[in-house]
Amino acid sequence: MTARIELGLDTFGDITRDVQGNPRPHAQVLRDVVEEAVLADELGVYFIGLGEHHRPDFSISAPDVVLAAIAARAKRIKLGSAVTVLSSDDPVRVFERFSTLDAISHGRAEVILGRGSFIESFPLFGFKLDDYETLFEEKLELYARILDQTRAGEPVTWRGASGTTRPALDRQRVYPPTESGTLTTWIGVGGSPESVVRAARYGFPLMLAIIGGDPRRFRPFVDLYHESLERFGKPPLPIGMHSPGHIAATDQQAREELWPAWREMRDRIGRERGWGPASASEFTREVEAGSLYVGSPETVARKIAAAVRALGVVRFDLKYSAGPLAHELCMRSIELYGREVIPLVREELAAQTTDGANLQTALPSERR
Repeated sequence: MTARIELGLDTFGDITRDVQGNPRPHAQVLRDVVEEAVLADELGVYFIGLGEHHRPDFSISAPDVVLAAIAARAKRIKLGSAVTVLSSDDPVRVFERFSTLDAISHGRAEVILGRGSFIESFPLFGFKLDDYETLFEEKLELYARILDQTRAGEPVTWRGASGTTRPALDRQRVYPPTESGTLTTWIGVGGSPESVVRAARYGFPLMLAIIGGDPRRFRPFVDLYHESLERFGKPPLPIGMHSPGHIAATDQQAREELWPAWREMRDRIGRERGWGPASASEFTREVEAGSLYVGSPETVARKIAAAVRALGVVRFDLKYSAGPLAHELCMRSIELYGREVIPLVREELAAQTTDGANLQTALPSERR
């Protein structure tokens, strides 16, 4: 049988280089992202997620706009953010933008909400980092209220606990409503138990951003989420995971293609965060035992299946872009992912279970 698992892709629209080694313009990278998503759709990939950033090394600052361009050309693939930085956005506008995308795409829109591991959006939009926790908590409360009350066909009333993050709403209607009455929304979590509990409290599916180390170290978060759902009286909900990787014909080729781009990206972000320089041994360790899914289709499929089994997730999204990694190499990686990795992962999981007991049981149609 085919195991019940959704396999998707993510990108931040990383700025790539041309054949002369010069950075490609942001506009060209955005057009490349659309082409990458169209290819993923043609190959039957389940989901494409676009991350929101406001900095020179990533091209996507308005994921919903790029997703709308993809929706006009792609017919089946689910379309979402990865993530939308809710803390520096407005929950009403987030709902309106993605409910509009949902209409354009005939119900294929999803949202992954997060606090953001990059903080450039806070000063850009006039928010204080001192309010980091309060902003996310109150805006998530309002977003959840919008979902609940628009689904019930009711106007939205919300006042917030602190009254400092945005003005209150008094019986305001939010448009457009979604045709289905729902809008699939995940909470992205990078490493905070409090965020896991918050996702359960509001009844949102959980998306784990696992970008380093053994993915099995996130098992306590999975268990905490299940326990919290039960404590809050919520039904079982899906868990997904997002991790970076690259696929080529052979393990050696994949490593050789990714290493220079990964090192450049890792060192650039590391300088901002006070990390030491990347090393070849660190890269090898992440490829062999950590959270870099790099290698031939067979190698990557085995590693994905192992992580899915270990954590019991129903969604795996591969971040296929990595700093200046060339668009052509990304396209080839996507092609191998769709044509070879996805069928191999399903075969691997089907061989390990006959009833899907190792996977969460909630399907997309059952989500909020």
